[in-house]
Amino acid sequence: MPLLDGYDRKILTELQRSGRIAMSELAERVGLSASPCWRRVRRLEDAGVIRGYGARIAPEMVGLGLNVFVYVSLNLHQAEGFEAIIGERPEVIECYAITGNSDYLLHVMVPDMEAFDTFLRTELVHMPGVDRVNTTFALKAVKQATPLPLDRPSTSSKPPPKAAG
Repeated sequence: MPLLDGYDRKILTELQRSGRIAMSELAERVGLSASPCWRRVRRLEDAGVIRGYGARIAPEMVGLGLNVFVYVSLNLHQAEGFEAIIGERPEVIECYAITGNSDYLLHVMVPDMEAFDTFLRTELVHMPGVDRVNTTFALKAVKQATPLPLDRPSTSSKPPPKAAG
């Protein structure tokens, strides 16, 4: 994927704001005609820059009222087994390998404390290599920004990584 130019960044910013925008409206907002805009969107999709389109859902409106961040430390080098199991858990909406005192940071969303307790006691602590678990409960969301900050050019001298696939 070549470095993104200003039009690509504008297209990506607009699509993050409204994934259902009509191509003609998108083209108008970014200052292109419809055909070149469509070709750029297609190229960004084919290159894996755009991974998909979806709806932002209010978690509390669908019964997911408890937002938990879980730090997990492994006792042995069993990352593959742990990652495979975590990847299948629907309540784990994000999982990051991290530096510091823990090996992983999980973002878990469940209906309530009882559901989290069940996940913690019957699932998480029994996963391969899990040695220590520390939890932090979110009291409220101060900022939840799904759009990536694309309004300024990258300061990295490296080109973006190629999409897998």
